[in-house]
Amino acid sequence: MKKASLIVHQNYVEDVIKNLHETGIMEIIDISKEEPETLEGIEKVATHPDAEACTLYELRLSRLIGILNKLKPKKSGLKALLHPDLPEIRPVEDRPLDEIYSYAEGVLEEIEKKILGHEQKLQALNEKIEIINQDLNRLELVKDFEFDISHIGKSDYVIVKVGKTLDLESLKAEIGNLEKSVIYSKQFGTGKKIEWVVLIGAHILEKDKLEKICREKISEFSFEVSSGSPKKLLKSLKDVKKEINKEKKKIVSDLRIFAQEQLDDLLALKEEIQLERIRKEVPKNFAKTKSTYILKGWILEKDEKTLQESLSNVSKDHILFNFKTPSANPDNPPTYIKTPRWAEGFKSLLGMFSLPKYNEVNPTIIMGIFFVLFFGIMLGDAGYGIVILALSLYGYIKLSKHSELIRDWSFMGIWMGLITSIVGFLTNSFFGDLIPRFFYSNPDAPLYSLDVFGIHLPANPIKDPLTILAIALIFGLAHLNVGIILGIYQAYKRKNYKKMLTERFCFIPLQIGGGMLIGYFILGWYLPDFLFSVAGILVIIGIIQLFIASGPIGFFAITGYIGDWLSYARLLALGLATAGMALAFNIVSELLKDMIPIQIIGVIIMIFLLIIMHLVNLGLQALGAGVHSLRLQYVEFFNRFYEGGGHEFAPFKIDRKYTKNNEEKID
Repeated sequence: MKKASLIVHQNYVEDVIKNLHETGIMEIIDISKEEPETLEGIEKVATHPDAEACTLYELRLSRLIGILNKLKPKKSGLKALLHPDLPEIRPVEDRPLDEIYSYAEGVLEEIEKKILGHEQKLQALNEKIEIINQDLNRLELVKDFEFDISHIGKSDYVIVKVGKTLDLESLKAEIGNLEKSVIYSKQFGTGKKIEWVVLIGAHILEKDKLEKICREKISEFSFEVSSGSPKKLLKSLKDVKKEINKEKKKIVSDLRIFAQEQLDDLLALKEEIQLERIRKEVPKNFAKTKSTYILKGWILEKDEKTLQESLSNVSKDHILFNFKTPSANPDNPPTYIKTPRWAEGFKSLLGMFSLPKYNEVNPTIIMGIFFVLFFGIMLGDAGYGIVILALSLYGYIKLSKHSELIRDWSFMGIWMGLITSIVGFLTNSFFGDLIPRFFYSNPDAPLYSLDVFGIHLPANPIKDPLTILAIALIFGLAHLNVGIILGIYQAYKRKNYKKMLTERFCFIPLQIGGGMLIGYFILGWYLPDFLFSVAGILVIIGIIQLFIASGPIGFFAITGYIGDWLSYARLLALGLATAGMALAFNIVSELLKDMIPIQIIGVIIMIFLLIIMHLVNLGLQALGAGVHSLRLQYVEFFNRFYEGGGHEFAPFKIDRKYTKNNEEKID
């Protein structure tokens, strides 16, 4: 990474910005924030007035796009997944901003009134339907009462109230205390939600008392309709609602036609204006003298010559360059995370934790490999692995062209499914004991029997968990030691030799010597006196190194390391959970089949249950394996060497989704 400082003559600054945008090799920094001292004696560049004009056009276009997007017919469910709707990419020419404004104004003038007019009508009709629905709901409750809606309220002689109450008996008692009053009621609702709709009438002289009772006891109804009986009003309002819905369908149909004809053009125009706005906004990160602009940013070291050549050409050599090799502190340069195409999916796993700092070890590939390996061990069923593998292959072959995210995760899923299938094959697990239970008539029969280097395959995690535990701990030890080696390398790279030789390297002699002593005292290994002495010396050396680095508190680093190592027992635990639940589902399905007298029905039910229960088990166990595999990376592995806290290199470049320009550099 290099820090680039450019001074360009004001007559060529727009050409330089355009070139930087098209080549996409420089991350531009805000001088006022990153290097405020540069502004001493010079001024910060104000936002270009055209940026505001672009923003206004974007807002107008966004409003139209939002309306049409909501109404455009969309695929759903499996059809949307298999054949997603993709926008049509529009070719655009490199044209002046004034010409873009003129074109945008012409487009907007033509369709803005139509779309917004239709949208306003649609909103008005929706408001009418909402009012009608409110009346319909209330009229439905009072339809058995024989009265006219116009009677609600007060007249010269009576006052009438309609509403609902939760305490009918108390209401009746209080109404009964009024002279010349009457109350009609009807129950609605069930269980604990029983309510009553009430119609109350009283002499006008009881107005104040009745209104006080109603405020306390009922929720009054009001209606937008003015007169008519509830039953007649229900019918007429339903007819009105039908007519409004017909009118709505006509408007929606017109808008959908607009969406099919205009949406892609509007998206392309918005993107074109958006790119121009970005170019007009970027100078606010610069500093300015009387006749020059100063801009700074980050480039990759390999792009230094390319940047000089391209900007010298567009500025006709009216530009000065200065390149500086940064330090991690105080420059805080961005991190360029370079990974092979096949490992792109692993970057998202790292991003969920924290990106590495500049010049810090990039653990993406190593972390990804161990993540996939541990996932496969924890899920550990060949049947589940084949399902994941098949879905991932389908996603990669059929759907990856629609989305980079689908492509990256499908590729990672292929490896996850493959490792899971291999582990399942080695542990005799294919949807648990499905094959031997239902096809061999002997659940204990293995799919095969083989001895490799003295190890009998397949291994059975349920019957022989200690073997699987030993393998899990061996993998854990390998994982931790890779982290230790990376920590040693990183300390060396940063020339922090004390940290390298003490805090990082101490675990090498501690593990070798400690392992030999544990084998001697606990496992009964034979050690000659010479090796016993070497083991003791190695442990003492490791403890001294650790205490030099951390003092007496360094002892807890040893216990912490042992705790981290034992955490890898979860590889066994989750593997047992997967196998145990799969076994239980097979047993339950078999028992249910035997309980049903009609054999064919029993078989059908058994197959249905097996499919449902194994899908549930696959989902639960895959989620658990993914979470715990990530934990082993983020906590146990990263704890050995990783700091994080960096930010990714984000060059100023064109990002097109709805348009294409053949003259621009394609990334």
